[in-house]
Amino acid sequence: MTLIDKTILFVKQKLENAEGGHDWFHIERVYKNSLLIAQNEECNLEVVQLGALLHDIADAKFHDGDEAIGPKTAREFLENESVNETTTQHVINIIENISFKGGNFEKKFNSKELEIVQDADRLDALGAIGIARTFNYGGFKNRALYNPAIVPNLNMTKEEYKNSEAPTLNHFYEKLLLLKDKMNTETGKKIALERHLYMENFLSQFYAEWDGER
Repeated sequence: MTLIDKTILFVKQKLENAEGGHDWFHIERVYKNSLLIAQNEECNLEVVQLGALLHDIADAKFHDGDEAIGPKTAREFLENESVNETTTQHVINIIENISFKGGNFEKKFNSKELEIVQDADRLDALGAIGIARTFNYGGFKNRALYNPAIVPNLNMTKEEYKNSEAPTLNHFYEKLLLLKDKMNTETGKKIALERHLYMENFLSQFYAEWDGER
């Protein structure tokens, strides 16, 4: 069994009972998006594959905000599989720097592999899948769908973003609609634009229905 096959098995087991927007199928979509983007980039494909598969192995949102648990879990797995330290550290750097965190997070690491996996992860927050994941998570947190009296906060700190209990629709303005302009690769930008337009059409329909206009 290859390292990638072993990693897939490990991730499937680890995320067996995960919330619907951060489960194995999210990882699988990010993995496929990463492979698609990597076709047009000079990169270490093994690092891209491992980074995509392990990027959400223990999301801090579901572990009391503990941002160390994901990198720790990934490192333990890679070391158990005797992966060399250079590759292991690169994957850890991807996990530690991939997240949006309210848009105010300054990356402390850069690589083409991180750019690819980050774009792939952000694509899964856009379009039809992005809409489905957003409302799934809102339901998971028992948030209102929409409240016209609560306006989106476009200048949140990392802590405010992490602790926000705003209606689900606000998340479109606080994150999803901002992602198009934060993509790293040409392939990512092209796909993101199409998914961005889909979300804009959805919001237009949503407000029209909310107001009883159509």
